[in-house]
Formats: sequence, C-alpha cells, structure tokens
Amino acid sequence: MGIANWFRRAETTPPTGVTPPPRSGVSVLTADRAMGLSAVYRAVSIWATATSQLTLDVWRGGERIDTPAVVRQPDLMQSLSAFLEETTTSLAALGNAYWWLHKDDRNVVRTITVLDPLLCEPVEADGTLRYRDKVLKPGEFHHLKLLRVPGHIKGLGPIQAARAELNGALDLQDYASGWFQRGDVPPGLLSSDQHLNGEQAEAYKQRWYEDREGVKVLGSGLDFKPLLLSPEDAQWLEAQKFSVTQIARLFGVPAHLLLAAVDGSNLTYSNIQQADTAFIRWTLAKPLREIEEAFTSVLPRGQVARFNIDAFLRPDTATRYSAHKTAIEAGFMTVEEVREIEGLPNL
Repeated sequence: MGIANWFRRAETTPPTGVTPPPRSGVSVLTADRAMGLSAVYRAVSIWATATSQLTLDVWRGGERIDTPAVVRQPDLMQSLSAFLEETTTSLAALGNAYWWLHKDDRNVVRTITVLDPLLCEPVEADGTLRYRDKVLKPGEFHHLKLLRVPGHIKGLGPIQAARAELNGALDLQDYASGWFQRGDVPPGLLSSDQHLNGEQAEAYKQRWYEDREGVKVLGSGLDFKPLLLSPEDAQWLEAQKFSVTQIARLFGVPAHLLLAAVDGSNLTYSNIQQADTAFIRWTLAKPLREIEEAFTSVLPRGQVARFNIDAFLRPDTATRYSAHKTAIEAGFMTVEEVREIEGLPNL
C-alpha cells in the first residue's frame, strides 16, 4: 500500500493507537520539496557521487585513444566530476538534463554547458529548446532523458513518477515534526468524577494554565493525567521507516546505502557487495549510458565514449589475488598479464 493511501486507511480499517488526520488532497510536488526528505536527498546524492568519481575513456576501432578535450573537461569553468554531478542530479531529480553545445566555425563541439533543467522547455513542434530568452535549434543542444515514455517529449524521473507517495511521506514528516506544537494535541487530560458544565470546565482549565509555577492543588474530584507518548509514537518512526524503504525502492538504491534496515534481511559482506554491484548494473547503468551516448554524439564518427566502471565491479583485493593465483598456476595467465590488470609496472 502506497504511503499516500496509508493516510486513508481509517476509512476501511479500525483505528489503532494515534491516527493522523485525513488529507485534503495531493499538493504540488517539486523536486526541491521532495529533496526535503532526507532519504530522497541521500538517494540523489548517491547517484551523483557514484557518477562523478568515474572516468571517461574514448575508444576507436576497439582501441583506447587519448581522451579529447571536450570529454576530458567539457566545461572550462568546472571539472569533469562537477559536470557529471550536475548532469546526474538533473536526471535523478527531474528525469531530464540539457547540454548546451558550443561549436566553433567548423561546426565542431568545443565545450558543453549543463543548463538548469527548470528553465528549459523542449518544443515538440520544431524540435527546438527554449532556455530563458534563447531558442536553441536542433544540433545546438542535447536532451538527456532518464526514462523515455512514448508520446512524451520529456523524460520521467522517480520524483515525477511517484508524486503521491512522496507527498504522503512529506505530510507524515510535517505532521510528526509539529505534533507537540499544534493546539489539537493537549499536554494532558484534566478530568473530574463530578458533573461539570461548560463554564465550570473552562474555569478549571484557565485556572490550571494560569498557575504556571508552584504546586498544583486539585479539588472537586479533579484528576490530571499527562498525555505521554513513546518516542516511536510521537515521531511515527515505523511509518517513516517504511517511507525510507519505499524511496530506496523508487530510486533503485540498496537500503543499506540509505542506512535503512529491512526487516528479515541479514546483511553480510557478500550480499552487500552483490547489492552494490546490482545497483551499478540495474540502476546507475541507465544515466551512465545516457551520458555515454551524449558524449559519443559530439565526437568524430568512429569514436565512442565509455565510462570506466571496473573499479566499481571488480571484487575485493583478496578475491582478485586468489583468482590471479589460480590463473597463474593453471597456466592460462602470466605474472606480467596479472600485473597489467592490477595497473602495476612490468617487473
């Protein structure tokens, strides 16, 4: 059940414990508002951090060549890692990223600028891109999309695809943070075993609040019971924990990277490593492939840009060395070949 529908459970399920108020409807969700959820911010940050630390190689005819300047540093005003970070953040938060291609007199792309996706509007009719007061023609920009949907000119991102669930998580967070500040949550219950009319009840209430200091004196059968909530109930920890798990699923990020515990899971070094590898293959591979193809499109024909993700996918040192030892003893690899794989000079 989605977190947005969780608030409407009271309509079909008898309430147990403290229940939040019904929601009037789903409000407008922006990327900035969604980033107010720590799990969303962390998920987007993980995407950007993973991408920005990778290197890009350029290949031609199956051989690696010197990296052209447009790939080595696309924007002269910032590093390659910052360029990749801005591109990935745009894709993760909005599902779209836009590059402004700056060409020389020979129509060769020399530099690239990452545009603010909130200020970009692609026009389907003529294939142009409206950015601020400029109109970029086809060939002057590149539009990167996270998830392509037929019939839609823009790509679909996680935040845009799950507005209702994220709105529900935000409402829950706001409700929990303002629990003790709202007037509908009394600090306690002042009761009496005698019949009180409205005026008497109001008078006792005012008298109770007026005497802020000293010893409280109760009479006329009055009894005060403080409203005590456990920290778990006061902050809706179980519900917020479930929200983090949903966000991890939405962004395709392993739960342990969001510091979220999954019930019934037993984390070990082996399955954590497998989860990290699956994250690279089935989540990060999409934005990485989108960036690779965008760079390839600005390179001369026959040249292909590829991320070097070997450092992410390669096993730990002990496992690699054990495999190398087996390969050398079996005779199908030499020490020199192993040293080359490990980036070490020849003996």
